[in-house]
Amino acid sequence: MHETDKILKQVKKIHFIGIGGSGMCPIAEILHSWGYTITGSDNNPGDNIDKLRSLGINVILGQKPENIEGAELIVYTAAILKDNPELVAAKESGIPCFERSKVFGALSRMYNNCVSVCGTHGKTTVTSMLTQILVMADKDPSALIGGRLPLIDSHGRCGKSETFVCEACEYQNHYHELSPDVALILNVDEDHLEFFENLDNIIASFNKFADMASKAVIYNGDDMNTVKSVANVKGKDMISFGREKTNDFYAENISYNRGSFAEFDVIHKGESLGRVKLNIPGEHNITNTLGAFAAAMYCGATAEQCIEGAQAFSGAGRRFEIIGECKGITIADDYAHHPAELEVMLNATQKMGYNTVWAVFQPFTYSRTSILFDDFVRVLQIPDRCVMTEIMGSREVNTYGIYTKDLSEKIPGSVWFNTFEEVADYVVSNAKSGDLIITLGCGDIYKAARIMLRKLEEN
Repeated sequence: MHETDKILKQVKKIHFIGIGGSGMCPIAEILHSWGYTITGSDNNPGDNIDKLRSLGINVILGQKPENIEGAELIVYTAAILKDNPELVAAKESGIPCFERSKVFGALSRMYNNCVSVCGTHGKTTVTSMLTQILVMADKDPSALIGGRLPLIDSHGRCGKSETFVCEACEYQNHYHELSPDVALILNVDEDHLEFFENLDNIIASFNKFADMASKAVIYNGDDMNTVKSVANVKGKDMISFGREKTNDFYAENISYNRGSFAEFDVIHKGESLGRVKLNIPGEHNITNTLGAFAAAMYCGATAEQCIEGAQAFSGAGRRFEIIGECKGITIADDYAHHPAELEVMLNATQKMGYNTVWAVFQPFTYSRTSILFDDFVRVLQIPDRCVMTEIMGSREVNTYGIYTKDLSEKIPGSVWFNTFEEVADYVVSNAKSGDLIITLGCGDIYKAARIMLRKLEEN
């Protein structure tokens, strides 16, 4: 038995350092629902903190050594710097102390049908859609999602079935701590290069994860890097999905509503399963939906239930989430932070019929901004207007000497500001009726969207 599994059976009081993170919050929610006494700390207020407090979980703002008092197990996020005083105290305390992925791994072993959704892009969308399909199909799954699913108003749920749908992130190979029964691989792209160094290492990492699946590997057959990552995997069901007819699940007769919302026939091995009309934008979501269909049907959902759930799905929190409309201006928010994600989302917004698309982007981590600099410069020229904030370093120190002004100098017409208030003042004073303002990034840029909406309502 893994050490974490054993300790979880012995303790009742668990403290989370960095509890507001998208990967930490759902684990805390699930363990709380199982009857554990949960406490946590974080440096920044936000929606996740508010949600956890509404459940009766004590969350302290500010990270101090005394926060760990009374804990029998301490869980911390990899985003916490090693010299964080609370983390230092935790590791010196003698209390069992584990990085989040270890506890996540323990959760995955508590179910005999763990469906782990991985890939460089689209994990939260597909995990959310798959969860929605299975919940609406009365399969009663447990789930751990990197964003809020409106259907359950949560990042996680604790069901009574043996199915556990979870989002599995490749960052620092954390998903290798899981014990997946089904590995759903959406795509394999260059990211986290400060850790992986090159694409070959990333492919090897996904290959190891695919090989860990005990029952099935469901993979994007159109993505050559994904195909490479599963090429030598044997001894399990291999199910492919994608736009091409060579896949087990593919799409035909594709059309678009409102410029960017796809409608298509879902085909399984030459047989039509029915037509699905999406309420999430972008052609990339055709492939995402096919992956969710393949996994849902593997878990026992019917084609009709897949169509019903997929059509009812309006997106996860921070995935083209409409924050509000005022004075004819629409404000949306999206988690896109990698150039490939920005490209598909910004291309989608350009087809929606808005007069001007304002992209308000918060770069996330110095390493990603530096290593993928040219790609960021290219894709941030897609929108009509580009406004940026300073880089959110998160877990990193700026050893790269990279700043937002470096991006702005290469992007014609772009501007950047240090604070969300400055961003909001500039955009609100220049946007006009018929425009779309979309905040982009995986940090706390969503706060700027709300500030802009408030300023529009007040003016």
